[in-house]
Amino acid sequence: MRVLVVDDTIVFRKIISDSLLEISGVEIVGSASNGKIALQKIEELKPDIITLDIEMPVMNGIEVLESIKKEHLDVGVIVLSAVTVKGGDLTIKALQLGAFDFITKPDSGTVAENRAEIRDTLAPIIKAWKERNRNEDGREKNSNKKIIPVLKKEAINISGSRAPVFTPSSIFEIASFLKKMPNFKKPEIVVIGISTGGPAALGEMLPKISAGIGVPILIVQHMPPLFTQSLAKSLNAKCKINVKEAEEGEKLIPGTAYIAPGGKQMKISVSASGNDHIIRITDDPPENNCKPAVDYMFRSVSTLFPGKITAVIMTGMGNDGTTGMRLIKRHGGVSITQDKASCVVYGMPMEVVKAGVSDIILPLDMISSAIEKSVRMVVV
Repeated sequence: MRVLVVDDTIVFRKIISDSLLEISGVEIVGSASNGKIALQKIEELKPDIITLDIEMPVMNGIEVLESIKKEHLDVGVIVLSAVTVKGGDLTIKALQLGAFDFITKPDSGTVAENRAEIRDTLAPIIKAWKERNRNEDGREKNSNKKIIPVLKKEAINISGSRAPVFTPSSIFEIASFLKKMPNFKKPEIVVIGISTGGPAALGEMLPKISAGIGVPILIVQHMPPLFTQSLAKSLNAKCKINVKEAEEGEKLIPGTAYIAPGGKQMKISVSASGNDHIIRITDDPPENNCKPAVDYMFRSVSTLFPGKITAVIMTGMGNDGTTGMRLIKRHGGVSITQDKASCVVYGMPMEVVKAGVSDIILPLDMISSAIEKSVRMVVV
């Protein structure tokens, strides 16, 4: 794995380089102090991936990503962001422009502590990038051969799945499938779990949801504090529905999407009057090393809306959401997973499919239609 380190400070370039060198299989091929130099070195050194500071002189990280996209440069990008409101806004923009993932720059601690923190955060991201960019024969791709993902319908249902999984080619097939589901009930809530690749995927999917969807939507996107606020603001500007960062004690309103605050857990409870469903934001411990965690949120809705949930697991690393999806399915909910070809990382959806609790596997561009169809179904 050939890596180019891009940061405007000598200190951070060294910390990042030292951190990367402690990760097996990583080779540092060079460094750059601004975006202009970075683009030159991408062309010259052909790195597999770059670590990219966003706020730099001469040419910043956003401009670099725009150039990478415009020139179709074959390189992955991991963004380094400051933990500030401005840093959060820029990071969301970077992810929507195609950055693979991001990490936050440590703002305290010794050099050794910061190096260890960056190493431990980068290691799983580097691993996920390697796995995503392997050829079918298991070898890593080379710089002159692009991998074009192909959806192989017959191969989608992964070995080990305990139940057949539906892979429809049209929205009409989805409607027919839902009607045939035993004990299907019209969903009263939509819940979504998502991680790596999430901001871009949500930016494509959520704007297609109509203003009249008629149910609330709960979203857990794995992110630290501040970044979920930036994500909600960015999505709200694009969507027909209202999108906001969830707040403690607020009542669920149909046609609103609530994003769990970064660094907190989100669950749903019943109001004291018993007439409303209320958002609860807690400081409960991480689950699956995640905070917010999909399992935590899914678990809370599984018994409050028995059989009346459309649950979606989208692109992301790890297995967060699988246990919660088991509970939702046990109570009769509808389970949708994003397909491998359209995922940035096929981790979370794959685990749900392997567990046998995915009803429908769909490409990203069909998920919004499936959600709408499920909540608008007339049950007879």
